Amino acid sequence: MIEFKMPALGSDMDEGTLTEWLVKPGDVVSRGQVVAVVETTKAAVEVECWQSGVVHELLVPVGETVQVGTPLASLLAEGESPPAGPKRHGKAGQASASPPAPRRRWVSPAARRVAASLGVDVEKVVGTGPQGAVTISDVEHAAAAATPKASVSASATERAAQMRRAIAAAMSRSKQEIPHYYLAEEVPMHTALAWLTEYNAQRSITDRVLPAVLQLKAVGLAAKRFAEFNGLWTDGEFRPATGVHVGVAISLRGGGLVAPAIHDVTDKTVGQLMRDLTDLVARARAGSLRSSEMSDPTITVTNLGDQGVDSVFGVIYPPQVALVGFGRTAERVRVVDGGIRVTATVQATLSADHRASDGHRGALFLAAIDEALQHPETL
Repeated sequence: MIEFKMPALGSDMDEGTLTEWLVKPGDVVSRGQVVAVVETTKAAVEVECWQSGVVHELLVPVGETVQVGTPLASLLAEGESPPAGPKRHGKAGQASASPPAPRRRWVSPAARRVAASLGVDVEKVVGTGPQGAVTISDVEHAAAAATPKASVSASATERAAQMRRAIAAAMSRSKQEIPHYYLAEEVPMHTALAWLTEYNAQRSITDRVLPAVLQLKAVGLAAKRFAEFNGLWTDGEFRPATGVHVGVAISLRGGGLVAPAIHDVTDKTVGQLMRDLTDLVARARAGSLRSSEMSDPTITVTNLGDQGVDSVFGVIYPPQVALVGFGRTAERVRVVDGGIRVTATVQATLSADHRASDGHRGALFLAAIDEALQHPETL
């Protein structure tokens, strides 16, 4: 018998509310299949099952809030027979006996909850999210015409407060547990930008790549080369990751942020990464992410260049051991080949866990990011 448990959906999530089952007892499920939807303070997360088998029993009913690690369902492995004796009763039995009706269209559980609190008929709301998904913003706009603005603002304020509390807990834990050290490097960007201009000139507007994607790929390549920055600190030791899954810090329209992963960054072209990044940002802001995107990041990148910030020294997301920050790319005075020159540069920073690495290796890691950006054709 295989137990399917509530996954950890980020460092600031200790619990989640099961809002939808997408399978029922007797269904055959495969590795990576989305089987449930869980609502957290930040998003409605599609939870994937990482074992193949047959659903034996749903152990948690829709609407129940449970802690990370709680068994949600039991699966039978291939060729395994159901155990003798009756299934569990009570709430577990209710979950097994009440499979959900087929889904008609996607409405994020968070949006459905807000709609109920505001008295909005969610079936009449026009969705503007990915594939027509109804988002919290859609519900609030629909409510604005009939509901006093103060009520809508109060609802949004409470959600923002809940998210800030979750972020505060995670970041406090990070600063208490992780001995941070910080490094910075001014990286020339003129070569990368010139290459990118030529690359984009050969493509349609929808296929063009942003400079942030080159930086993302450079971080991925450096993380693969310097494994002590790509992994997790768990059970008192560092465990390097087998793949490079870069978490991307995304600010949400209602306040707060999430940092879901783009998987296997080193194996993708910059064009693929641009499409992945666009899709990830859209789904994050619509409140629709997958559990693997929330639980898999092995290193995180935060980019505040579009906010006019010169440099950013971030706080590490535990149990990760490193975070890379990029400020704005700007024309700056720099000595080049013995002469003074005005050229485009960006401040790249590293926040790293001293338990897993030291400053010497951190400097080499930042130098590897610099080196990759000086040869954009290899990205």
